[in-house]
Amino acid sequence: MKPAILMTDPAHYDVRYEINPWMRPAEWTPEHLSSAIRAWQDLKRALERAGADVSVIESTPGWPDMVFAANLAVVFDRKFVLARFRHEERRGEEAHFRAALGARADKEIISLPPGMIQEGAGDFIWDVTRRIFWAGYGQRSDRSAALWIGDVLGAETVPLELASPRFYHLDTCFCPLSGGEVLYYPPAFTDDALRAIRARVAPQALIEADAQAAAAFCINAVNLGRTIVMSKAPRSWRAILAGRGYKIEEVDLAPFILSGGAAFCLTLRLDNAHVTASLEAATG
Repeated sequence: MKPAILMTDPAHYDVRYEINPWMRPAEWTPEHLSSAIRAWQDLKRALERAGADVSVIESTPGWPDMVFAANLAVVFDRKFVLARFRHEERRGEEAHFRAALGARADKEIISLPPGMIQEGAGDFIWDVTRRIFWAGYGQRSDRSAALWIGDVLGAETVPLELASPRFYHLDTCFCPLSGGEVLYYPPAFTDDALRAIRARVAPQALIEADAQAAAAFCINAVNLGRTIVMSKAPRSWRAILAGRGYKIEEVDLAPFILSGGAAFCLTLRLDNAHVTASLEAATG
């Protein structure tokens, strides 16, 4: 079975406000939208070449960050846990996502308890090797939400506190790979979070990114089997991953990095499950 990925079309994307340190609305021009649409199309094609089945939902005028589909929900087995955003600038997305997901009869839509904040798969990442979720909190999602979602999904969940507003979601600084390795950027985490990671991942499986790779959003990647789809990477980073046996598919995602997002942010994996009959399971 092909890995299933959901994307949101980029027709209404722009950078008009600042809710993370990467967002630079002063640098945004109308020409950037054309570049963003081309970059999104290039990403979709790269994912399909890597074996993914990609579906697309329509974005809505007035909500420019809807393109970052990873934030719409946590998906596991047949359940969608719908996100609730911390910043007012994104809260209007929730109703549109609920309507779009409601058309998918194969999934159960679950709402967070009142007052609980959690921003989707960007802060709730499935590790197919260890059969656990890693859950970011402290910047944009609540620790209590991480634990609540883990209980609802019936999956072991490891909360990781994020230490820097620059790495506001877990997917900006942490990426488990199919072979059991984990890409991460240590300065993004508290000491307790680093201890939690190192307690569960063997030293030889930890691949530490430097500041250059982290700033290029190379950890914000989509791993499909032995292929990693990511933004343009430093040569040294490509060499490290190639040395581990991975094929790198690079896409110029600069228009989205202007808003603090890249490949993982633009996608939502739909087939994470307790039992995964996917490309990772076949080749990991």
